[in-house]
Amino acid sequence: MSSMTTVHDVPAPRTGDDGPRRAGGSRAFGVLLVITGLLGVFASGIITMDKFHLLEDPSYKPACSLNPIFSCVSIMQSDQASVFGFPNPLLGLVTYGIVVCVGMSVIAGARFPRWYWLTFNAGTLFGVGFCTWLMVQSLYEINRLCLWCMLAWTVTILMFWYVTSFNVRNGFLPAPKGLRNFFAEFTWALPVLHLGIVVILIFTRWGANLWA
Repeated sequence: MSSMTTVHDVPAPRTGDDGPRRAGGSRAFGVLLVITGLLGVFASGIITMDKFHLLEDPSYKPACSLNPIFSCVSIMQSDQASVFGFPNPLLGLVTYGIVVCVGMSVIAGARFPRWYWLTFNAGTLFGVGFCTWLMVQSLYEINRLCLWCMLAWTVTILMFWYVTSFNVRNGFLPAPKGLRNFFAEFTWALPVLHLGIVVILIFTRWGANLWA
C-alpha cells in the first residue's frame, strides 16, 4: 500500500448491505485532523488577538500586514469579517477546536456511527463553503489578503476532502465503485487541485504585484 493511502479508515464489521454502521479512522487520519484543527485554532487565535489590539488602538499594525495587498487590517475592518455579528475567528476557535477533539478520538480508537460522520462532514462542507465565500470577498471585493486567513482556508480544504473521502470509502456517502476506488488511491489529488485553483486565482488577480 502506498504512502498516499495511510489515512484510510480502520475496517469495521458490516451489519448490512449498506456498509458498516460504525467506523473509526486510521491513526494517520486522526493526526491529520488534529494538525489541521490546531493550525486552524492557531490562525483564528492570532486574528482574534490582532482584532482586539486593533479595537484598542486603531493605528495598530499586525505583523501579517506586509504590503498594500497582504493587509490584515483591511480584512479585519471589513463588514465581511463579522458576518454573524461577531468576529469570524471566534467561530473558528470553536469549530477548529471540535476538529481537534474528533481527531484525538480517532487516534484513541473511537468508532462513530454514520450520522456522526455525516454531521462532521456537513460541518466541514459549511466550513469550506464559508472559506470560499471569504476568499472571493478578499480577492474581488476587499481586494486584500490576510496570511492567517489563507492558512485557515488551506486547513479547511484539507479536512473537508479527507473527511469526505472517509465517508465515501465507508459507504456513508453513496458513490459508485469507481469513485470509491479513486478516493482510496488518490484522495490527496482533490485537495491539491482545490488549493492549486486558489493559488491560480490569487496570481491571476495580482500577479507580481503580490510582492510589491
